[in-house]
Amino acid sequence: MLEVTQAQLWQWIGAALWPFARIAACLMIAPTIGAQFVPRRIRLVLAAALAILVAPRLVMPSAIDPLSGLGIKILLVQIAVGLAIGFLMQLVFDAVGLAGQLLANGMGLSFAFNIDPQRGASTAAVGQFYIVFVTLTFLALDGHLALLKTLLATFDAIPVATHSLSARFFLDIAASGGTLFEGALRIALPGLAALVIANLAFGVVSRAAPSLNILSVGLPAALLFGLSVLVWSLPGVQFGFEHLFDAALQRIGALR
Repeated sequence: MLEVTQAQLWQWIGAALWPFARIAACLMIAPTIGAQFVPRRIRLVLAAALAILVAPRLVMPSAIDPLSGLGIKILLVQIAVGLAIGFLMQLVFDAVGLAGQLLANGMGLSFAFNIDPQRGASTAAVGQFYIVFVTLTFLALDGHLALLKTLLATFDAIPVATHSLSARFFLDIAASGGTLFEGALRIALPGLAALVIANLAFGVVSRAAPSLNILSVGLPAALLFGLSVLVWSLPGVQFGFEHLFDAALQRIGALR
């Protein structure tokens, strides 16, 4: 007769629960997969499938009651690691969206807002255009597969048995917040420079011909020039996104 001890039961539950917690926490806020238009059931089923696939290759701790103090600590660590990974990846897309908003402010489209389908919040139309563009780039480059591969690789750097996180882990997450502003400025800087030159040209024209109504002429011209800048800057946006994405993957791989 087959007998199952309590220690074996706790080990089986932990082997399924703890990897699932890390993967599910990441997928809930990860870009594209964690968008609002993706049903939560789909994300949970995907997380459960990945946990079942990855569990046999993980080194699980000895029989620990998941409801004990140590078991709850391990569960919280898994959730924190998953949320950190999703947060680092989401920063890349937020940086691109912020770059689009900076350009929108310079070309007179700061009043044009749209609903972001990933979060359901209102965002600048230009920023939303950039986010859609880099999302297609993300999927075309199999970025979702690279994200899942990096996520599963963190089980080697931060084993399931970890019940506390170091101060370095939280410092790395806090330091990565600068990526939002640095990446946005790098992506938007060429377009902003072109818009500044155009605004200076309008200023010179208004001084040379004071009778000219610069508002009625300058605003449509600035808008037309800004749209040309958007088209011209798309390759640079794609290159900047790829750089930020690779840096985020490296930062996730360095988490300890």
